[in-house]
Parts: sequence; C-alpha cells; structure tokens
Amino acid sequence: MLQYDFEASVGYWMAMGHHAFMRSLQQALAPHGITFRQAQVLGCLAAEGPMTQREIADMLLVEPPNLVGVIDRMEEAGLVQRRPCEDDARKKLIHPLPAAMKQWRQIADCGRAVREQAVAGLSRRDQDELHRLLTAVRENLEAPALAR
Repeated sequence: MLQYDFEASVGYWMAMGHHAFMRSLQQALAPHGITFRQAQVLGCLAAEGPMTQREIADMLLVEPPNLVGVIDRMEEAGLVQRRPCEDDARKKLIHPLPAAMKQWRQIADCGRAVREQAVAGLSRRDQDELHRLLTAVRENLEAPALAR
C-alpha cells in the first residue's frame, strides 16, 4: 500500500484550502449562470485589458485549446468578442463587451462573499499572519532553486 503522511504536508494543506475555496466560489457563481473559468477569463480581461487567448491561457496556467469552448460560449452569450489584433492580423484579441460588466459585478460580489466566508472566525491579526505566511511560501517557491 502506498504510504504518505498528507496531514504533515504543507502542499496538501494548501491544495485542500484551494479546492474548498474554488468549490465555494463555483457554488456562489452557479445561480448567476457563470462558470468559474468564465470568471477567470473576465478577471484576466479586467486586470490586463484585451488579450489573446494564449495570453489568457498563460495567466490561468492552462493550455490555449482548453479555453476555446469557454470563449466560444462567452462570445455566444455576448460577454466577449474576438477582434483582429492591430499589430498582428494573425492574432485575435478577446475584448470584454458591455454585458460583461454586469457579470463582473456579480463575480466580484461572489468573490467577496466567499473571501469573507473563508476568514470567518479569524481575527484581523490571524488574517494578517495568514497573508504573511502564504506570501512567504509563494516567494519561497518562486525563488530560483538553490544550487544542489
């Protein structure tokens, strides 16, 4: 039998927290007819403005073909539009349309509610410490690997 002490693994703790957070967010978005992936795409566009499908995929750490259906459905729903890139006609930029603004407000409201749920019962000091610790973990993992 394969053995591993998951309860002693920081990766396991973080993964379980991440999965619980994403599941709660998906449940909050569902009544609004918004998928988590659509929310992520709109989040990228909100942060960066019009982007190519590849740029969005890179931000989301997914392969570009995985976004084709998502963006197709968003385009059919009138949330985004593919337009030729002025600098490179081979590329298409994904632009948010006015209807995306209403969806974005709903996404932001759901995000706030889930974030509040996630830290319920934690003092301001505990929240600050959690932020500090998670930032340290991320920075450790993003730092160049030490010479072996």
